[in-house]
Amino acid sequence: MTIRPGVRFVEMLVVTLSLLLVNCTRKQDSQHQDISKVEIRDDAGRYELLVNGKAFYIKGAGLEFGSVEKLAEHGGNSFRTWRTDNGRQTGKQVLDLAYENGLRVAMGIEVARERHGFDYNDNVAVKKQFDEIKAQVMELKDHPALIIWDIGNELNLNATNPKVWDAVNDISKMIHEVDTNHLTTTSLAGISKALAADIALRAPDLDFLSIQMYADIVNLPKYIREIEWEGPYLVTEWGATGHWEIQKTDWGAPIENNSTVKAKYYLERYQNAIQSQQGQCLGSFVFLWGQKQERTPTWYGIFLEDGTETESVDVMHFLWNNAWPQNRSPAVESVTLDNKGAADNIYLSAGKTYRADAVIQDPDHDSLTYHWEIMPESKDLGEGGDLESKPEVVPDLIKNPTAAQIELKAPTVAGAYRLFMYAYDDHGHAAHANIPFYVNAELK
Repeated sequence: MTIRPGVRFVEMLVVTLSLLLVNCTRKQDSQHQDISKVEIRDDAGRYELLVNGKAFYIKGAGLEFGSVEKLAEHGGNSFRTWRTDNGRQTGKQVLDLAYENGLRVAMGIEVARERHGFDYNDNVAVKKQFDEIKAQVMELKDHPALIIWDIGNELNLNATNPKVWDAVNDISKMIHEVDTNHLTTTSLAGISKALAADIALRAPDLDFLSIQMYADIVNLPKYIREIEWEGPYLVTEWGATGHWEIQKTDWGAPIENNSTVKAKYYLERYQNAIQSQQGQCLGSFVFLWGQKQERTPTWYGIFLEDGTETESVDVMHFLWNNAWPQNRSPAVESVTLDNKGAADNIYLSAGKTYRADAVIQDPDHDSLTYHWEIMPESKDLGEGGDLESKPEVVPDLIKNPTAAQIELKAPTVAGAYRLFMYAYDDHGHAAHANIPFYVNAELK
């Protein structure tokens, strides 16, 4: 039989399409095999997270817009998000980037908060939210970087309606029905016996608790004993002393610790309250691997806005690797304004000139460059990590802003301000401190 050229072409096309279909199926099968199977092993009350059958202690960071690449370089193994789409990247893009860098992800699911006006008695609104979340889960559930679904963030903060936990439980049940490979949790602002009982009663489908605390995290092991919680838990936020936990000036400005004091606390809090509880605590996500404006531009981020690392990054490197990074960040010895420190209730007279001094030590004897600036005290104050806007720098007040010692002219408008100091080495590290001060109108 003679096969005409047109017929042969059709046969070849059929063969080619068949091969493409086979390859596509194999690729899908390969992706399916890559899905991470996540479980919790209970060995006589000692808990361990397993990923694909291997122990996985979470050495993680809260990360929204920080560097995934730097997290991997410093020895972290995972990060958490607060939502599936952060406005810059889709959930899939976030997971892809994690996978490319060998990291796992606890994917946050945005759940509406009562303190923002959501009514959990409104069944229509609750059902609409459920359907939207299910679509997010279906889209991302098979990604190999995914390990945990974190359903909502601090839903207990300033909330009174316990039906929120019914909604969380329904979401968790839905996830377990469509995704048998990953675990569910919800991140709580603190913990108490009543809260734990509420969760156990209304959201029993969750696989474990997640708790967020700052300075008070040193008491978390005691709280866990007091509430008689015997199951596993995860610390999904911890870090700098909270602005609500710290000393304030006479005019109500919270006094921020400098970068060296913060690093000291990061080290102590991790070792004493997290690492020491391994066996019940599954690990933690340090806050924040990046930078954000919350009371100040430097309060919670362990990086500066331009991506420069601080001493707290050094500490996390040490905790994750049991070795310090090759080059260390500068350390603050003292920063003063008019020979006074941040806690000294500094009042300045409008338009008058004052001196400020920074004493900074670099463990590697790197040369340092300085930057000083003045901002009004922030008035755009959120709660629970809500978005805040950064105050504008007040220009032309500092005579020599790149020196360790400066002269500044107090603003002419009376009110509350902060003086910020940054000291940079030449290896991408910095120290920082700020001093709140109040300007009185100049006496006539």
